[in-house]
Amino acid sequence: MASRWLRASLAAAAAVSVSVSATPIFRTTNVTTTTPPVYSNDTLVIDEYAPGYSGFNTVWQESFWGNAGAMVNEANWQIVTGLKVNNELQTYTRSNTNMQISGGGTLQIVPVLDHSTNQWTSGRVESWYTFTPADGRVTMAEAKIRFGDAPAANKQGIWPAFWILGDSIRHGTAWPACGEIDIMERVNGALTGYGTIHCDVYPGGVCNEPSGRGASVGIPDNGWHTWRVQWDRTSSNWAAESLTWYRDGAQFHRVVAGDLGQGVWNSLAASPLHFILNVAVGGDWPGSPDGNTWDSFGNMLEVAYVAHYQSQ
Repeated sequence: MASRWLRASLAAAAAVSVSVSATPIFRTTNVTTTTPPVYSNDTLVIDEYAPGYSGFNTVWQESFWGNAGAMVNEANWQIVTGLKVNNELQTYTRSNTNMQISGGGTLQIVPVLDHSTNQWTSGRVESWYTFTPADGRVTMAEAKIRFGDAPAANKQGIWPAFWILGDSIRHGTAWPACGEIDIMERVNGALTGYGTIHCDVYPGGVCNEPSGRGASVGIPDNGWHTWRVQWDRTSSNWAAESLTWYRDGAQFHRVVAGDLGQGVWNSLAASPLHFILNVAVGGDWPGSPDGNTWDSFGNMLEVAYVAHYQSQ
């Protein structure tokens, strides 16, 4: 599983100036097939809070309520512009062509191809909110996500993700020493999700960079599913602490602190962290889109909520 960051710094990201339309723009999907495109620009009303869990307090949540075509709340989210890493093709913008509140209680991140220039644009947001998994507690980070309903044959090169970076990267710490936790990645429309950590040094190190330490899980369909990581810091011995991945409540990956070393573990579990949501296009892992790749809502990432929980 390739790194979402790969030695890039937000400080090095180039700003891209893009005008924002006052209304949502729904573009016709590009598809070289005789079958009419079917894509998810429907406004399915979710309007839900993050669920409560017995024994946990909801510390923070974002439920993406607002008018259709609005941008995310910039008091809570940094809208990243420019920024190409991992040999990706897209340019991130702040246009609501690429990212918008749906009007149904969700955030839609939409990759778009300019057919006149063959250039891709997309969206990426990073939370200003940070959290540190508390010593002696269980901490959970979760999102409810669905994918655009383009067929797998029309998703080549599309790379949606829900992930976490150590906030120290905003203050000068290099990747991967800052720590990275990929809660959910998916490439090329395969019904497979990936959960991975990146850490320590590049190349090599205890996380075997750039590959990281990861595992995969099947995805039933493009519909709504929950993706979660859970830090268990309740042990009196730091080496027995753990980080576990879940899809719809079923475990699919686990990392134990003692396998990483205390310094590396601290970067992933005892330091401030922030959330990231994005759709990349192309890059080292998925490869480039092909002539069958759809743009627009058929390949979007749609998010109903992001939440942080802590045990009582």
